[in-house]
Amino acid sequence: MPKLRALMIGAGGMAGGWIRRMLPRFFDRMEIVGLCDVIPQVLHDAADFLQLPATARFARMEDAFAATEADFAIVVIPPAHHRAAILQAVAHGMAVFSEKPIADTWEACVDVHRAVRAAGVKMAVIQNYRYTPRIMTVKKVLRDGALGRPRYIMSRFADDYRVRYAWGRFRHEIRHSLLVEGSVHHFDQLRNLAEADCEWIAGREWRPEDQSSFDGECMAQFVCQMTNGVMGNYEGSGLAAARLNGWHGEYYRVECENGAVSVGADQIVRVVRHKARGRVTTDEVDPVQPQWDGHLHVIDETLRWFAGEGPAPETEIGDNIKSAAMLFAAIDASAEGRVVNVREKLRATGIEG
Repeated sequence: MPKLRALMIGAGGMAGGWIRRMLPRFFDRMEIVGLCDVIPQVLHDAADFLQLPATARFARMEDAFAATEADFAIVVIPPAHHRAAILQAVAHGMAVFSEKPIADTWEACVDVHRAVRAAGVKMAVIQNYRYTPRIMTVKKVLRDGALGRPRYIMSRFADDYRVRYAWGRFRHEIRHSLLVEGSVHHFDQLRNLAEADCEWIAGREWRPEDQSSFDGECMAQFVCQMTNGVMGNYEGSGLAAARLNGWHGEYYRVECENGAVSVGADQIVRVVRHKARGRVTTDEVDPVQPQWDGHLHVIDETLRWFAGEGPAPETEIGDNIKSAAMLFAAIDASAEGRVVNVREKLRATGIEG
């Protein structure tokens, strides 16, 4: 594969993990030729790690895009700034590789989708939770077919962020914090496990008045129906004070015609079947062992796509806009106290649902 050049927007927080832990695994295929961050010390620490010259370090995105010759931009900054970064990348003819969600509002997501499509550039979004061994094992069980058709999916995310800023400062200060920063993963996972898009969604997000950790909504309960008839139930909490199902420990149970498959915090995938005379059997499933998992899986697929060496990843923007639509339909459903048709939300903006 040809070595691709990347302009990295973001150097601290999650971006620091990209720079120090994930992207170096692929430096035989790509290189970071420019780096941008608004915090000088964060910028220079990361740039020193990458051994970038002063001319490749930028405090302003406008300067970074104007001065950097790159094949694609990597956008790992808070969602409120995604649209500005992506639109600049598109204007400079760069492909885009962005952290989730596409942007922080539905209007911004639509703007990004339109700009990417109009320019004919490639864009992929990180939805790494599809590609953990635990979820890939659940998918293998479902695709093997022995359990029959899925009926409904139960999902639970619960983590303890009762201490302010435990989840990173901006997440405790923004509106819709759980949905925008967390549930977008879990809604995408419901689509992934059901192998269908969301038809409609209803429920509520809220912020308990007796807590001081979050300024925005940090708890949620939603129910949805997928286009193939599979139902989904979602419980989310950033204030969990009992049993946790935090990151990479979320609970999923898919109830099917002939049994159920589940996975939780212990990472063990189990298949449960009801047998004759009231007997129930529980079998543990050997985990799938992929070459790449999580972020690394999506990075591998996306680099191949950008280089013209492979197909578009499942998380390219044409698919991922449907997870974004589910997210912002959930926000609408809560605010308006109604069932929101997700496919109609897509079609109203000219995107096929």
